[in-house]
Amino acid sequence: MITQLTNRAKKVDTRPLNALDNTYLPGIIKGMMITFMHMFKKAPTIQYPEVKKPFSSVWRGVHILKRDENGAERCTACGLCALACPAEAITMEAAERKPGEEKLYREEKYAAKYEINMLRCIFCGLCEEACPKEAIFLTNSIASADYDRNNFIYGKDKLVDPVIPQPEHVNHYEEAHRKEWMKLKK
Repeated sequence: MITQLTNRAKKVDTRPLNALDNTYLPGIIKGMMITFMHMFKKAPTIQYPEVKKPFSSVWRGVHILKRDENGAERCTACGLCALACPAEAITMEAAERKPGEEKLYREEKYAAKYEINMLRCIFCGLCEEACPKEAIFLTNSIASADYDRNNFIYGKDKLVDPVIPQPEHVNHYEEAHRKEWMKLKK
């Protein structure tokens, strides 16, 4: 004896069709009623360029490599973000800082090559949590669409924060970000 796991099973009607069923009229009327009912529902389509959909406060978008208050890159190429990434989307190569580059890089070791394959990235935020220097953050912007797969490999040219922010702006951003994560962890 076969037992049912759910109550969704329907018994199949195997009786022969009558004259009305042979015309398929009941099926057509039923389909038209469903279509007619959908005409009065709110359209789920959003006209994107003009209307933007509001995102959740915990939305995770495109990555950014932050700078410190002096404008130097925070990333020290420790590789913890790449190890924490379940999709293995992050690759990096470390290099030693040369004399005269003290203003460019925070520590003696820096990421000479830092790439994130956005096609592999699942936007989980584990790279952000693993970073001891708070160098990588997920912003609230959407990754742009493109037809070429090579344009989805973001290097340092797309990832490093181009604007050197003021110290109070950086602290305000980090503090707001920490508060969000503390709310999520509770």
